[in-house]
Parts: sequence; C-alpha cells; structure tokens
Amino acid sequence: MQIKDIMTKDIASVNYDDTVERAAQLMKQYNVGSIPVCEGEKVIGILTDRDITLRSVADGQNVMRQSVREIMSSNPVTASPSMDIHEAARMMSERQIRRLPIIESGNLVGIISIGDLAVEPKFSDNAGEALSSISEPSSPKI
Repeated sequence: MQIKDIMTKDIASVNYDDTVERAAQLMKQYNVGSIPVCEGEKVIGILTDRDITLRSVADGQNVMRQSVREIMSSNPVTASPSMDIHEAARMMSERQIRRLPIIESGNLVGIISIGDLAVEPKFSDNAGEALSSISEPSSPKI
C-alpha cells in the first residue's frame, strides 16, 4: 500500500510570514498539533504546538507579531505519495517524527501521521513500532 492511499489530502498550511497566532488558530480549527509552513506550495518548514509553546510562549514572545519563520523547524522530512507505507513508518521511526508532509512535483499534496497508520489494521504494528521509537527520550534521564 502507498502513502497516497491513506494520506490526508485536505490540509491546512501557513505561509512563512504568517503570525504564530494565525498558525495556532488554524491548529485549533483543524484540531491538529502541527502545520506545514509553505512558500507558495513549497514546504519549507513545519510548526508544532510544541514549537509554539517552547520557542514563543515560554520566551514571552508576542504571538500576534511574531512570524512563523522565527520558530518553525526548517527543512522538514518529506515523502512522496508513491512511497510504501512500511517505508514511511520506518522513516518516521528513525527520524522520530509523528507527521510527514507529502510532496509531489515540489508541492504539498498531503500529510500522513502516526494516527493514519494506526487506524489501518494492517499497519497498526508499524505505527506502534514507530511511536515507541518516536517516544524514546533523546537524552538520558536525569
């Protein structure tokens, strides 16, 4: 099975010069924890609710003025719609990412998440393995 068979095609995105407030509003509206950051249709970053919390709110920034480009993670890992689901799960596990923007001809066409893998009975084991790797601490416990 390929990513295109289960990816979410109706996705929200923000422009790199949109405000953090706008991104947070879209996350709330679409009930998502991350949102691709685009320049036109080209994905140049990804912004998560964690980025907003740690890189903006915790630093006392004004989310109504701060631009997304100041706190986004640049150069996100992406995949193509024709990639095999097992390969996507492996990549997500290795890179410790929960969401993967899907790119075709340089343009954003979808997104896949661990949740997308988990709802497919055939791939729930892959989702579990990926999630356990993603959830591992990246540094030793203090």
